[in-house]
Amino acid sequence: MKKLLAGLLVAGMLSITTSPVLAYAGINDVDANYWAQTEIASVVSDSVMFLNNGKFNPEQKISRVDFVTALLKVLGQSNAPVVSDVAFSDVAKSGADHDAIVRSQQIGLVYGYPDGTFRPQGNILRDEAQSVMSHITIDGTVNPDIVARYSDAAKVPAWAKNVYAKTLSYGIYVNHPNENELRPTEDLTRAEAAVLLYRLSKKLDLVKAQYKGAETVLGTEHLNVTKKAPSNEVTVTNMRNIVREGNVLEMEYTDLFKSKLASAGDTVTFTNPEDIVTEEGTVVFPAGTTFYGTVLDVQDPQWFNKNARVYTQITKAVLPNGVTADMNAKPFYKDYALKEGPWMTAGKVALYTVGGSAVGTGAGVGFSFIPDPDKVGTGVAIGTPVGAGVGLITGFVTPGLNYVAHEGEEIQVILLDDASVAK
Repeated sequence: MKKLLAGLLVAGMLSITTSPVLAYAGINDVDANYWAQTEIASVVSDSVMFLNNGKFNPEQKISRVDFVTALLKVLGQSNAPVVSDVAFSDVAKSGADHDAIVRSQQIGLVYGYPDGTFRPQGNILRDEAQSVMSHITIDGTVNPDIVARYSDAAKVPAWAKNVYAKTLSYGIYVNHPNENELRPTEDLTRAEAAVLLYRLSKKLDLVKAQYKGAETVLGTEHLNVTKKAPSNEVTVTNMRNIVREGNVLEMEYTDLFKSKLASAGDTVTFTNPEDIVTEEGTVVFPAGTTFYGTVLDVQDPQWFNKNARVYTQITKAVLPNGVTADMNAKPFYKDYALKEGPWMTAGKVALYTVGGSAVGTGAGVGFSFIPDPDKVGTGVAIGTPVGAGVGLITGFVTPGLNYVAHEGEEIQVILLDDASVAK
């Protein structure tokens, strides 16, 4: 409706400001040259670890419960049924950490302390994390002398010698910034945890079967955004919701967008003010999800009233809880192009016609008045249609409109690949 009114009232007169396209900074505190950038980007994308207000806090220490929670995710156990009573005195049944710790307890993933506590908010040490990696992986051939190659081998506790021999042999370890040091008794940072979890995820074939969960399909549900969508199916599993290729999603611009100010490579963002939910009641994208798109190309307006075209691709969705889902979606319009609609074009032509009519009327009055004031009416009668005709023709042959989308303006996009949204 906004577009319709704008097209009828002020088409062709939309002003251009200097407001830039909103840029997506990604993980705000991890740049492209950071030593663990690849691993951090992967665990965030896979929803193994999460951001806090756009930050990963790579140098921050990681707690025991956060490490366990992320490890359960890698192993496919993050949604396993909780069937046991918690065994630790410092873990409340109503606490936020309860389920993750009990799931860990049920499969024997991480043990507590001799005094019966788990110490969920305590920092996990590097050798403790390596112990977990050793504990859950199969017993294969390892090199017992490999630990001695490191300059601080003497700092490795006696109980952890075999642990390190195993994890070093398997390549599931981290030793930054000095590759010759293990620093076994220091606290593990979030960046180091990301590296360990990433390396483990690439070697799940080495994990013992009892620690790995299985994905179970719970059913097929349906989105109902538009009947024109090639598909409306969503596969629901115990681990994720899979929005199938061909589904159409509706979202809104989060900021003013103007094609005249945009260029290929720019980032544009969208959001959904309401839950995107299946007919059966499963929320796929909660309200407030941010969808990140990249401008692929901008074609300027052309002569003979051809409007500008903007080509974009939606590449990522970040849910309010930090879960990230990779996407491949484009606007659900002809040729995947964003452009001004026919009402805006009609408004532009109408504006030129009205303007031409006014000019023609003025000219007719002027030309008739000078020789004979009594013929003003005749001048109006001749000048008005001639001016309108010239204005109409001008409206059709001049360049078309730039594309402008205001904050809150809706668009539809179609998924070109399945989108997996972790639970």
